[in-house]
Amino acid sequence: MTSPSRKPNALLAAINRAAPLDEPPPAAAPDVSKSSADARSAPAAQRPSRVGTKLVAGHFDPRIARQLRMIAAEEDTTVQALLEEALDLLFVKKGKARLDDIARA
Repeated sequence: MTSPSRKPNALLAAINRAAPLDEPPPAAAPDVSKSSADARSAPAAQRPSRVGTKLVAGHFDPRIARQLRMIAAEEDTTVQALLEEALDLLFVKKGKARLDDIARA
């Protein structure tokens, strides 16, 4: 039931031991016509503000995320706006085109 590389699920094992033997097996999952990838890419599910954009992300210490949200609250702005400002400053420092120039191109 479990692959050799995976640790057995203790909770599932306990549930299986406690389940009555005369209980029928659970029904198979319903067949859905769209896969989850199709649902994620469906234009109807997209927010209008995200159309034509691409996610840029990173993993940071939770304290960094908290500090970024605090600055956004103190300045009555959004984390998105702060990240745009930070990227614009980085691009200028590295001698690259500013965000506004890129968006107009």
